[in-house]
Amino acid sequence: MNKYELTLVVSAKIEDEARVATVEAVKELIAKFGGTITNIDDCGKKKLAYEIQKMKEGFYYFIQFDAQATTPIEIESRIRIMENVIRFLCVSQES
Repeated sequence: MNKYELTLVVSAKIEDEARVATVEAVKELIAKFGGTITNIDDCGKKKLAYEIQKMKEGFYYFIQFDAQATTPIEIESRIRIMENVIRFLCVSQES
């Protein structure tokens, strides 16, 4: 198993229930493809470095998980089409 960290920026223009549902959907994706979540950091609403889709703020989440090497590819392909996710980045962590 490899260690990964997924950075997720969720739109600040949506309701709290929709934001929580988006994060839950991502957590379910990780579990669906054999990943085990080890830690989730909710950093709250932060100012974006630059404007994205006319938004200046977003909710930041850092999700650390253990998974096989093919899991991040599957997760990224599904997160890419999620409407409420502004940006995401999945990186491998050093062991």
